Amino acid sequence: MIAMDGVLIIDKPAGVTSHDVVARTRRILRERRIGHAGTLDPFATGVLVILVGKATRLAQFLSGVDKEYEAIIRLGYSTDTGDRTGAPVAGPASESHNWTEEEIEAAMQTLRGGIDQTPPMYSAKKVQGKKLYELARRGETVERKPVPVCIHAFEAIKPGGQLIKDNLDGTFDFHARVSCSSGTYVRTLAEDFGKRLYVGAHLAELRRTRVGDFEITQAITLDQLQLHLGEESLGSVMLPLSAALSRLPFLHLSADEVRRANHGREVIVTGYDWADGEHVKMCDAQEQLIAIGQYDAVAKILHPRVVLAGS
Repeated sequence: MIAMDGVLIIDKPAGVTSHDVVARTRRILRERRIGHAGTLDPFATGVLVILVGKATRLAQFLSGVDKEYEAIIRLGYSTDTGDRTGAPVAGPASESHNWTEEEIEAAMQTLRGGIDQTPPMYSAKKVQGKKLYELARRGETVERKPVPVCIHAFEAIKPGGQLIKDNLDGTFDFHARVSCSSGTYVRTLAEDFGKRLYVGAHLAELRRTRVGDFEITQAITLDQLQLHLGEESLGSVMLPLSAALSRLPFLHLSADEVRRANHGREVIVTGYDWADGEHVKMCDAQEQLIAIGQYDAVAKILHPRVVLAGS
C-alpha cells in the first residue's frame, strides 16, 4: 500500500455534493485527512480535485486556478436557482427561435474577457457571515455586489453540426465550452447569455473538464477508486504532492537545506529572479516535495511557509 499522500482526480457524478464525494473517499481509503480543492454543484459532474493526507495542506495554492466547463444552456425560461434544479421564473418568453449564428456569436462576444458578475442567491458566497443559499432557502434576497471575473473562452459546441437544438417543448438547447477564472458562476453566464438573446435561460447541464492543470482525462470514478484500492494499484491514479503545484517554480535542496527546511528555517538562494513573495516548491534530490517557501527578494532567502515533513 502506498502512502496516503497525494492528489486524486475524481469524476463527480450528478446528484451528490462535493462533501458526499469526500466522505465516500474517506470510507474507501480509510483516511481521515481528505478534502477537496473547489466544490461542484450537486447537479454538475466532472473534475473534482481530492487532496489526500499531506496534500490537504496545499488547498490554499489551488484556490485561484482557472477552470473549464462544457455546458448546456437551455433557452426558454429562467429558474430561481439559475439551473435546472430550480423553479421556473416568469420572464420573457421565446418569441423567436430563429437565432442566427451571427446573433449567437454577438451574444457570446459581449460576455468574453473581463466582465462583472453578480453572485446568484443560490450560491455558497457569504454575505455578513451567512451563505447566500441559506438566505435564499428562507425566501430572503440581499444585495450582492458585482465581482470581476474573466471569461477566457466562450464558444459553441455543435453536436452533429447543430448550433441550437429544438426540444419541441418551447425550449432550445445551446451547447458551449467555457474557460474562465476562478470565482466565475457559469449559471450567471447562462442567464446573461439569454438576456442578450431576449429570452429567459438557465443552466441545464454542467460538466467541469479542467481545474488548473488537471484534466477530465485524468479523472476516475469512485467505483474505479474502490477497484484500484482492492487491486493495490492506487499508485497508478494517486498523483504526487508536487502535481498540485505544477505551475510553481521549484528549487532543489541540498541535504543540509532539507534539514533546515524541515525545521522551518530559511534557505539562502542566489541566481533566481522570482518575484518578491512568490511561492516556490522546495524539493529534495529525489524530487520529493519538502515544503512550500515564500521568496524574500531583498534578503535572497526562502522562508518555508508550509512544511510537509511529519505533517
